[in-house]
Amino acid sequence: MNNILALDQGTTSSRAILFDISGKIVHSAQREFRQIFLQPGWVEHDPADIWNSQLEVAQRVLTQCSDTPQALGITNQRETTLVWDRRDGVPIANAIVWQDRRTAAFCDQLRARAEHAEIELRTGLVLDAYFSATKLKWLLDHVPGARARAERGELAFGTVDTWLIWKLTAGRLHVTDPSNASRTLLYNLRTGQWDPWLLDQFNIPRAMLPEVVPSSGFLGETDRAVLGHCIPITGLAGDQQAATFGQACFTPGLAKNTYGTGCFALMNTGSTPVQSRNRLLSTVGWRTAEGLSHCLEGSVFMGGATVQWLRDGLGIIERSGDVQALAATVPDSGDVWLVPAFTGLGAPHWDAKARGTLLGMTRGTTRAHIARAALEAIALQSAELLSAMGRDAGAPVSELRVDGGASQNDLLMQMQADFSGIPIVRPKITETTALGAAYLAGLGVGAWPDQKTLARQWQVERRFEPQLSDSVRLDRLARWQQAIDRARGWARE
Repeated sequence: MNNILALDQGTTSSRAILFDISGKIVHSAQREFRQIFLQPGWVEHDPADIWNSQLEVAQRVLTQCSDTPQALGITNQRETTLVWDRRDGVPIANAIVWQDRRTAAFCDQLRARAEHAEIELRTGLVLDAYFSATKLKWLLDHVPGARARAERGELAFGTVDTWLIWKLTAGRLHVTDPSNASRTLLYNLRTGQWDPWLLDQFNIPRAMLPEVVPSSGFLGETDRAVLGHCIPITGLAGDQQAATFGQACFTPGLAKNTYGTGCFALMNTGSTPVQSRNRLLSTVGWRTAEGLSHCLEGSVFMGGATVQWLRDGLGIIERSGDVQALAATVPDSGDVWLVPAFTGLGAPHWDAKARGTLLGMTRGTTRAHIARAALEAIALQSAELLSAMGRDAGAPVSELRVDGGASQNDLLMQMQADFSGIPIVRPKITETTALGAAYLAGLGVGAWPDQKTLARQWQVERRFEPQLSDSVRLDRLARWQQAIDRARGWARE
C-alpha cells in the first residue's frame, strides 16, 4: 500500500506509472493512440481512444502490483476539449486537440474588438485558438442540437482530466483542478472561479462546466467495476504544471522545460499571478494544502512532434531515437533552418497563420543537415521562451531543469545550453510529469508530509554547460529570427 499510481494521458500516448515512496518507478506501461487530421490545421482525438488506451495501461500496471496503490494521480494533455451527454457519457463529437487551429479566424474577430484586452487580463492568457473556450464554442455551434442541449443542462464539458475522472468514477464526478481550469479562457486568475463575463463572451452555458477542486486532496474513488479496485483519486494537474511540481520547482524563480509533443517552459512566480509583458502566459501551477502557486509559461507547439514529422512525414529516420545519431554525423546544419510552424507559432509570436518552413538548402544538403536543423529548431524555440521569461521576471533564468522524452537526447540538451546561454540540468528521474501527479496524490494521502520532503528527493543526473561564445550564440539567434520572419503569416483564411 506504499505505492502510488500515476496516469499520464498525453497528446500521442497514454501511460501509467507506479512509483514507490522514494519516487522511483516500480512498473510502467505505455500505448500510442490514433491522431485524426481531417483537414489542414485540424487535429482531433476519438474520446474512446483516449479512454481505452489509458484504461489498458492502467490495468496492465495494476496486474503487476501485489497490493492496491494507496492513491492515484492524474495528469493530462491540456486545453483539449470534450463534450459528452451526462446521462450515458457518450461524447457528441471527437475531442478537439490543443494543437487544432480551426478557430483562429474567430480569435481574429474577437481580437478586433475592445474586449480582447479584458479577456487576457482576466485569464492571464493570450486570445488564441490554442485554448479551450473557442473550441467549446465551435462544438456548440457546429454539432446539431448541441447548444440547446447544453442550455438544458444535458451536456458536460471537460478537458482530458475531467473526462478521465468521469470515466474512472462511472460518472459520479465532474471536476477539474485550477491548473487545467486556468487553460480554458473561462477561468479568472484573480477570483479563482469560472468567470460569468468570460462565459458570456464565448456564449458558454455555465451548466456545462465542471467543479474546480484542489490539485491535491481527496476527490473520490475509482469505481471498482472500472479498475477492479477502489483507489482514492488525490492528485490532479495539467501535464506541464505536474512536470513543474515533479521537478520540485516549489519556490519562485525555479524553471523547467518539458520536451514532449510540444515544449513547455514554466517558471514558478509565487502566490500571485504575474501579467507578462512579453506575450507569455500566466497560469495556475497548483493548489495544495500549502497554498496556491502561479507560473509564467511559454509554449512551443512542435517539439518532439518535429522529430515525429522527420520519421512519419519525410521518412528520413526509422525511429524517433535515430535523430541524434543522424544529426551528429554533420558538424552543423550547413545554414539550413527549419521553422516547424506546422500548426502556427506559439509564444512569444502567437501567429496562427505561420506555417512550416525549410530554408537554406543547397545541392549539398543531406538528410543529416535537416535532422540537425530540426533539433536546433526545438532548442531555439525554447531559448526564445527563456529570454522572454527572464525579461518578465526582471532577472535571467539561472538554470533550466529539463524532462520529457527528448531530454534524453544529449545533443539536443547541449544545443539548448548553447542557444540559451545557461546550464541545463537533467534529473535522475525524467518522467517528471507522471512523478508530479504521483507527488500531488501522495501529499493528498499523507505519503509525504510536505513539499520540502519532496525537494530533497530531487537529484541531478547531468549538467550541460554552454560552449558557444556570446557572439556566436547571438549570431545564431539573429539568423533564427530571420527564418521566423519568413514563416510568419503564410496560411490563407
